[in-house]
Amino acid sequence: MKYTRLGASDVKVSRICIGCMGFGVPVPGGHQWTLDYDSTKEIIKYALDNGINFFDTAMAYSGGTSEEFIGRAFRELTTRDQVAIATKYTPRNPAMTPEGVSGKEWIRQCLDNSLRRLGTDYVDLYIMHSWDYNTPIEESLEALDEAVKAGKVRAIGVSNCYAWQLAQANAIAEKNGWTKFVSIQGHYNLIAREEEREMAPFCYANGIAMTPYSALAAGRLSRKPGETTKRLEMDAYAKFKYDATAEVDGKIIERVAELAEKRGVTMTEISLAWLLSKVTAPVVGATKPHHIDGAVGAVELELTPEECAYLEEPYIPHALAGVMAQNRQALKVNNVWEI
Repeated sequence: MKYTRLGASDVKVSRICIGCMGFGVPVPGGHQWTLDYDSTKEIIKYALDNGINFFDTAMAYSGGTSEEFIGRAFRELTTRDQVAIATKYTPRNPAMTPEGVSGKEWIRQCLDNSLRRLGTDYVDLYIMHSWDYNTPIEESLEALDEAVKAGKVRAIGVSNCYAWQLAQANAIAEKNGWTKFVSIQGHYNLIAREEEREMAPFCYANGIAMTPYSALAAGRLSRKPGETTKRLEMDAYAKFKYDATAEVDGKIIERVAELAEKRGVTMTEISLAWLLSKVTAPVVGATKPHHIDGAVGAVELELTPEECAYLEEPYIPHALAGVMAQNRQALKVNNVWEI
């Protein structure tokens, strides 16, 4: 395994981050393919044994039980200083936030609850799960800065936002002497490359770490067309993100399979090796040991410029999907942007 620094922070992370959305007790309306505790512990142990120290979860995953599972596993398997834990808080919204709770108080409550579920005094990276349109960014940044100064958080990041929002937030933080965002967790993979328009160049120029989710497009980039899994069959949200462009994306997936056969490696290794040439640490979901094998193998695999170009060539512009599509609508509702 190889390691790097998370942006401008002093947090040392493996080049692979294990996404923990697949751990926890299934909840109504949530993912039904998650692992129970014993299976979660086995996967985490296998990841640790392979040198992975970076794990990403969220308060929203399986009603908080993902945090509970990984916190318990770490206590049983390793020491706190050997792992880098990232978790995310859900922005305020009228449906779930108690009336009268300010943006700052909401962040404090969410963080304290996550620390309790994780069984730790601090997290290495605390992430705004998507842009909070109900709280002024100044208020969010001040609350996050207070958490850093209190020793509850080592570094802060954001997920699912536009490059201009990240740039504006860090400019405001610098002006006020507050902690800046050191990472962005966006939707980025071989069949979803819209981050390359603005976000990636901005991050490269400013030393901001990219830790993209959906690194394998919910498994689509790791298996040939026609092959299926329980998650592919049950993950309605992934279908929402990818089914509309399946025909176009299939051309890229075919090239991944072709190159994997040529190089004598898995499709996972090809897809992640490409992404690793662009980002700090992709977030890779793992519910079976071979998922980790493929991710670890990708770290050592270097693709040639010609191979990268061959994989990239069929791509055509995609409409924003998932949370970013919702963000576009939120901008209109808040009169930030009208088209």
